[in-house]
Amino acid sequence: MPTAPRSPVAAVPALAPRAGPAPRTLCIDIGGTGLKALVVDANGTPITERARVETPHPAAPPAVLRAIWSLIEPLGAFERTSVGFPGVVVAGVTKTAPNLDPEWKDFPLGQTLADATRRPVRVLNDAGVQGYGVIDGRGVEMVLTLGTGMGCALFVSGRYVPNLELAHHPLHKGDTYEDHVGAAALAKLGKKKWNKHVARVIETVLPIFNPERIYLGGGNAKHVTLALPPNVKLTPNVAGLTGGFVLWRHDHPGAAHADDAIATEKPGAKKGRR
Repeated sequence: MPTAPRSPVAAVPALAPRAGPAPRTLCIDIGGTGLKALVVDANGTPITERARVETPHPAAPPAVLRAIWSLIEPLGAFERTSVGFPGVVVAGVTKTAPNLDPEWKDFPLGQTLADATRRPVRVLNDAGVQGYGVIDGRGVEMVLTLGTGMGCALFVSGRYVPNLELAHHPLHKGDTYEDHVGAAALAKLGKKKWNKHVARVIETVLPIFNPERIYLGGGNAKHVTLALPPNVKLTPNVAGLTGGFVLWRHDHPGAAHADDAIATEKPGAKKGRR
């Protein structure tokens, strides 16, 4: 296993533990273009404005962690953290990050942030986090996020199916789904032709997964102008943050049993009530 970058925890200065009457959740969304964060209260209602900074390039872990710190430091107190990450995540360790940097392979993101903030942390694929913010929890539901790349998450009766990386599967003439609908394709093709590619993606996945609902999210979903099938719905991009609150609902089957969610806490730190 590759070693983590030198002194990764030092990249995010430690926060002193703070006690609170109810757990506030810091929700972080790591993207290939931007890093976003907000804090929600014990009911999942945002209590700060959404903060955003550009993703540094190259987007290696130390640079991204420093940017995250500049993002979250003004947001105030929180008792736990949820992170959406653009790649495969297993037990808080990032396995792939095609739109960030190769150094993210086998990087202990969950433990690094838990050590640095002295708070419990849960990390999930970003499309999975977005899904938790919008799904009904009934039947088969799919989330497709249109951003720097293409994210994909599948839920069965509210349970998250981990590690589904549809974006890098061939779709047409050797090009992948991400080649067709990622940000580079949007810039190259223009909105009209890009929308035709989005339609092709939807037409392809519907008879394969037969979901009751497909949710389209991500920063570029605002450019979708095609007539969508009845079971395909555009979702607000903020769900990529607010879905992080649901990761801490222990009665939610996906949050309780997803293999790539992690809850860690530094020994001796005060625990927020859950």
